[in-house]
Amino acid sequence: MTEAATAVETLRLAGDTLELLDQRRLPLAVEWVRCNGAADSAEAIRAMVVRGAPAIGVTAAYGIALEAQRLAASAEEFGSRLEAAFAVLAASRPTAVNLFWALDRMRRVWNETGAAAPAAVAERLLAAAKAVHAEDVAANRALGEHGAALLPDGARVLTHCNAGALATAGHGTALGVVRSAVAAGKRISVIAGETRPFLQGARLTAWELQAEGIPVTLITDSMSGHLMARGEIDAVIVGADRVAANGDVANKIGTYMVAVLARNHGIPFYVACPLATIDHAVAEGSAIPIEERAPEEVTGFGGTQWAPAGVAARHPAFDITPAALVTALVTEVGVVTHPDARKLSALPGKASS
Repeated sequence: MTEAATAVETLRLAGDTLELLDQRRLPLAVEWVRCNGAADSAEAIRAMVVRGAPAIGVTAAYGIALEAQRLAASAEEFGSRLEAAFAVLAASRPTAVNLFWALDRMRRVWNETGAAAPAAVAERLLAAAKAVHAEDVAANRALGEHGAALLPDGARVLTHCNAGALATAGHGTALGVVRSAVAAGKRISVIAGETRPFLQGARLTAWELQAEGIPVTLITDSMSGHLMARGEIDAVIVGADRVAANGDVANKIGTYMVAVLARNHGIPFYVACPLATIDHAVAEGSAIPIEERAPEEVTGFGGTQWAPAGVAARHPAFDITPAALVTALVTEVGVVTHPDARKLSALPGKASS
């Protein structure tokens, strides 16, 4: 497999429409959802048609750009309605910092246009969204190359959730490291935790890796400690939805437990994240907002109910892994071992700048 051979496409621009691969339907069906502006882009993010922090950021950027195109003919209301578009997208999901990073970037572009006509503003915003898209793919490929060096030939890698091409604009973060290692000629196999309750590992990671011929074995989340104790896992690689300034990591619920198990068994725990995922405005993980999703996503899935009617349920969608459990952060500018506030403050391109 070569670096250019990624078989998975998450999102694409088709004229004045953003097309999103509907990740709720995978792996049973490959369907695309069309978005023409901010409201439907925000709904696609909220409903998890698209998920993964980098992909959410790119979708938000396109949502603003397409909304500006829709509004370009109504000069009198352009400013107020575009402002409303920023608000609706910002309210779609709270934890992934790439969403807010992308919206801040699009707002700066809007501010820089001054008194330009709406059509000119819309053109600038579309160019900015395309740049966010291209830069995400480039960052993931660079990140993958840095991370590939961490994996020995023959490594058996545990992942949690999906941090592949489906979570980004292309190539992926955690799976980007795997892809790059495979492209470099290393024999890498992946153990994918199913990732309850939304089953991103079972439905998405396994599907991605099968599509590219990378060996993958699916396990339930409760099996990872057993395999670690038996010496059947050599490294853990996960993505991130937000990394605090001190190196604490917000990622899909269950990540913290995997990190504790990895530390107990002396297994390296790597977090693959582009610089845009590091939020220097948040001092530590306890300050990261944790999204609580509908309890119905715990009591059943895909129209099937398996819990008794009326039972109380909780669904915090993310948890916080302390920096002390992170062996290294893998970014597009290099690997940060044992991350802390001092090391992260020295990185270029702060997300909050």
